[in-house]
Amino acid sequence: MTAIEPEGDLEPDRAKGYLILMRYDRRVILFRLATFPAVVGTFLSKTMAASSNVIDDLSREAPLSALGTPWQLFTDQVMGGASNGRMAREIVSGRPAIRMRGDVKLENNGGFVQIAIDLTPDGRAIDASAWQGIELDVFGNGEDYSLHLRTEDLTRPWQSYRQTFRADQSWQTLKFRFTDSVPYRTDTPLNITRLRRIGIVAIGRAFSADLAIGGIRFMP
Repeated sequence: MTAIEPEGDLEPDRAKGYLILMRYDRRVILFRLATFPAVVGTFLSKTMAASSNVIDDLSREAPLSALGTPWQLFTDQVMGGASNGRMAREIVSGRPAIRMRGDVKLENNGGFVQIAIDLTPDGRAIDASAWQGIELDVFGNGEDYSLHLRTEDLTRPWQSYRQTFRADQSWQTLKFRFTDSVPYRTDTPLNITRLRRIGIVAIGRAFSADLAIGGIRFMP
């Protein structure tokens, strides 16, 4: 069977009520517009499935992850808060790491410093249903931090699915099962077939954050 290749933009033929989706063996395949979402949804879900468990092994030049997406730093200053933070690629206790440091402050209803990564370059979701959760290699300062997951189902910036962890002053690998994630300010259950972003956050109380990430991957 010859592979099906998309050809050009997807243009609807409104007069006939069909969409010319792709060409196959020189024959135009037509789908009714009514069935288009289901057809395209299936196509995209297959192409966006997570094929490797590696999210970042620090093999690429900073700030890029192994997925080709950049790590980004956010603080509550985007909403008028007073927390400050910085992110850098460093050697921490003999191991390359992404290091997040800063001061979490509660003034002006603030209270967070975060590093985050999108799971695709265009910000679309991936299907992570082949995996049980996330493994995180961390080195910290004895403080508590949070792992935040975001999906395409969430519409507000403060919504997420969360798990708290303590980062000791030695390298350790922590395991986070998707089923242990707690919805925050949303009634929508976590749907890991629509996973879009992962955040690692110092949040909720005034303290000095110092957290290093040596690797992150999906957990079999």
